[in-house]
Amino acid sequence: MLSLDFSFYNWALFTDYLQKGLLFSVQLTVIATVGGIIFGTFLALMRLSGNPVLSYCASFYVNTMRSIPLVMVILWFFLLIPLLIGKPIGANLSAIITFIAFEAAYFAEIMRAGIQSVPRGQTYAAQALGMNYGQNMRLIVLPQAFRNMIPVLMTQTIILFQDTSLVYAIGAYDLLKGFEIAGKNYGRPMETYILAAVTYFIICFSLSKLVRKIQTKVAIIR
Repeated sequence: MLSLDFSFYNWALFTDYLQKGLLFSVQLTVIATVGGIIFGTFLALMRLSGNPVLSYCASFYVNTMRSIPLVMVILWFFLLIPLLIGKPIGANLSAIITFIAFEAAYFAEIMRAGIQSVPRGQTYAAQALGMNYGQNMRLIVLPQAFRNMIPVLMTQTIILFQDTSLVYAIGAYDLLKGFEIAGKNYGRPMETYILAAVTYFIICFSLSKLVRKIQTKVAIIR
């Protein structure tokens, strides 16, 4: 008969094993989100530029990344980058580079949809005022696109946070790794994995509720 014991669950569990992993998971999520949005915006602009070479290169990158499982990309970058530069870069830095490169493909599609959601009439109005393409995008289109896409961007960020658990494949110390090590040290692996699932659920569910509130406010502004 299965017997579960959560008596080891105390503040020491967090400070000794989980704090470090949670901090890295949050850092990875924030850095990958910011980097992915910046890189993804450039990819989206390349796809919408009208230049066939830029559009093809961006489309190829986006479609390739979106067609490969993230865990495989994590392993490729972890093994490939040291070969290219001639020295190891560590699991944490490798994870950051991988997530920015991978998530940029998803953020690119989100941003492309956001840019296309801005009425064309505003673009024509900006051109009539003498704005060039760069000014039009920077001052008129992108601010509105970001506002329209805030709920979707946040939803993708929640998914990104969940995906950070995959860095266990290269030995990075994330939140899930902290639970795993705690389970081995306390001799309660089943209980710690249950706690890990509950922790991820609480964090992601809370963020999902926040996204719904923001989505309502954005809809009202529209």
